[in-house]
This record gives sequence, structure tokens and C-alpha cells, in this order.
Amino acid sequence: MPKTPNYSDFVFYADESGDHSLRSIDPAYPVFCLALCGFRKRTYSSSIVPRFQDFKFRYFGHDAVVLHEREIRQQSNDFRILTDRNLRARFNEELSSLVARARFRVFSCVIDKRLITSDMFPDHPYHVSLKLGLQGAYRFLRSRGQESNVTHFIFEKRGAKEDAELELEFFRIIQGQNDLRVRMDGFRIILADKKTNSTGMQLADLVARPIGLRFVRPSQPNRAYETIEAKLSGYSKDASAKRGIFIPKSERPRNIPEPNADRETPIHL
Repeated sequence: MPKTPNYSDFVFYADESGDHSLRSIDPAYPVFCLALCGFRKRTYSSSIVPRFQDFKFRYFGHDAVVLHEREIRQQSNDFRILTDRNLRARFNEELSSLVARARFRVFSCVIDKRLITSDMFPDHPYHVSLKLGLQGAYRFLRSRGQESNVTHFIFEKRGAKEDAELELEFFRIIQGQNDLRVRMDGFRIILADKKTNSTGMQLADLVARPIGLRFVRPSQPNRAYETIEAKLSGYSKDASAKRGIFIPKSERPRNIPEPNADRETPIHL
């Protein structure tokens, strides 16, 4: 009988915000942000997922709805109910509380496309962000003695060509082509459709854009970012401002509320 692999205590979910193309730059959002959200499996399955399922049942009557930041913001598809002003305020307040109470870490990278051109930045922005995110995750796991265990990283499918490129780059990085010069033999990549309705994938989707917006407009109020800021984990030495590469990191003490906390800062999606 095959032996069960020595699985890690953690699982990671990824999502991005913005276009990674260096040839098309949106003046309103000229950055690319990739966010890796790491969860302890026990906490994820016992408290985070049930709370989000309960939230969906209360607002939609079923749990098949996928929480998508753009659709919530635009009040489209399943989120047309949010055109009701009072309901929208209550929905955002409760969703914000769920995100704030959820225990997880965020390893992210922001690339400012205004500072670079394809000539001086030959690397693929997504691949650069992926490498830095995986390095952050590796350091995190190593600090907990988990770096050799099998750890899964779940990414959203984006298309046959893009998925093949992502898998190839992921394998290249974990085989030692990274700044740490280490093999990450326990890392495994999973490509999943957003319709799989993974809570972790939805949380990654909810946090990516607020991180990017904080970078684009740092003086503008961004309560969504404030809610997740304490969850940001980064290694500043991986950043390279001259190349337009930035690693968001919390300047606040990491103080994740206990599960019974009932007062949280709202996320305005």
C-alpha cells in the first residue's frame, strides 16, 4: 500500500490584480499585484470555511455563489442585490469582519509598470511576482520546520497557454532557480477553476486589489487594506524599487483577532 505523503500543516491560495502586460498600462491602475494567502489547514477547515458558508446562506440562500471582488464592486450578477444601499452596507460590514477575523498570512508583490519598460524588464512580471511569493512562503514554512513537507499552492486557471507557462515557471523556481538558491521539493501546484468555489481562492481575490490600490493611491482611504495590513508578510530585501518591484509589508504589529471578536474595521469593496 502506498505511503501517505508527509503533508504540510499549511495550504496557499493565489490570485492577481491588474494586467501583467508591460505594453498596456491603465493610468487608473498601472500596477500588477500577485497575492499568496497562506492558511493553517486546521484553522481553515474548522472556522474560516464554515463562517463563509454561513455568510453565503444568509445573503443568497445557497453556497454556490463565488465571492468575486470585481462583481461585488460593480454589483453585477449574483451581487445585484447590493444595489440596495442598506443591504450593501450590511453586506460589506459583515464580509469585512469575516476577512479581518480569518487567520492567514499574505505574501504579495506589486510591480509598478510606470517605472519600467519591456526593454529594461525582460522578465515576465507574473513570473517575477511568483518567484518572490514562493520565496516568502518558503521562508515562512522553514521557520516552522515545514519546508520539506508537501505543500499545495492553488492557482486559478487562466487558459491553456497561460496555465502551461505558469506550471513551467513554478517547476523552474522550485527546482532551485530562485534567489535563495534552494530546492523547494515539497511544493506542489494545483490549477483550479474559480467555479470550484474555494474559500481560499475567494479570499485571495478579495485581498489582491486593495493591496494594489494602496500602492497606486497611498494617501487615499483604503479600509480594505487596513483590514488585511496586519496579515502582510514580506521580506524587504527581495524588493527592487529601481526595477519597479515592491514587497508590501505591514508596519503594524501582527494582532489577528480571536475568533470571538465582534468589532472589526469594514472592508469597502
